[in-house]
Amino acid sequence: MPSSNGALYPTVFEPILKERVWGGRTLERLYSKRLPAAVPIGESWEISDRPGDESVIGNGPFAGRTLRWLMDEHGVEVLGASAPAHGHRFPLLCKILDAREKLSLQVHPPPRSSGQLGEPKTEMWYIAGADPGAELFVGLRHGIGRDAFERAIREGRVADCFHRISVRAGDAMFLPSGRVHAIGAGLVIFEIQQNSDTTFRVYDWDRVGLDGRPRELHLEQSLASIDFSDVTPALVPRVAPDGEASSSRPLVRDPLFNIDLVESDPPAVASIDPGRARVIAVVRGEVVVEGSGVETPLGAGQFCLLPASITDARVASRPHSAYLLVEAG
Repeated sequence: MPSSNGALYPTVFEPILKERVWGGRTLERLYSKRLPAAVPIGESWEISDRPGDESVIGNGPFAGRTLRWLMDEHGVEVLGASAPAHGHRFPLLCKILDAREKLSLQVHPPPRSSGQLGEPKTEMWYIAGADPGAELFVGLRHGIGRDAFERAIREGRVADCFHRISVRAGDAMFLPSGRVHAIGAGLVIFEIQQNSDTTFRVYDWDRVGLDGRPRELHLEQSLASIDFSDVTPALVPRVAPDGEASSSRPLVRDPLFNIDLVESDPPAVASIDPGRARVIAVVRGEVVVEGSGVETPLGAGQFCLLPASITDARVASRPHSAYLLVEAG
């Protein structure tokens, strides 16, 4: 039911579906996303405040309005303490990716470029599903400097320069701007990132795009963006820092965003402190997000924005559920 007092409430949005040459139909099977017929969908943008890709509110009295409108009219209430750093722009872009084929080897510009190369883009991948043998390409192998990397580009073997990591469901990887990376085939990934969409392709496996033409590469920009000191990065540890069993595991601690994985075997209820915007992303099972007199049920593959102004927010988890708790920086 909608908030009865005019306050902001737990807000869900309509997914924005993106056709990708490497995509498929898995989001329909796993999360009941309504995909257009016979189209390979690689991305479902769940919360987006990008020009031309503005999420539409799907519940409550603001249904039909956009996240851009919400930020223009209620930005301080949405962001709370982090509002001065972001103005009226929502700072996160939240997606689910379905990679049936490998993505391009790519990099995002680092903050040190001061915007000259485009917007920086730091992100986190949570592996929600992985086929046997699935892997990530992340960072560089030992001994690969810029000269060796450029030589490999000329010789058509740049993929050999990348550090490769086998992954399974439940793994997570942090990707600061400047870290070269690619998603391997057979993966479903929850991606939380800065509100940015600047990507430079280093190599795209010699395939053609949806238009039948080779996809554009950005070698000069890529070389200016890559952190060549970033060698053999590791996955996020799968246990809590103290080594003890815990229902909550930190995945990212960064000035841009904090992310925890919250798992519940028996039912559990967690209170959420006010003051900062949070996103709830359900990776398994079902939860009910409560706040401002509103109860919002969510299933796997659904996201919810908890505005900072909600003072009574709670997340009630059903048995065998798990969700990402994302705090905007």
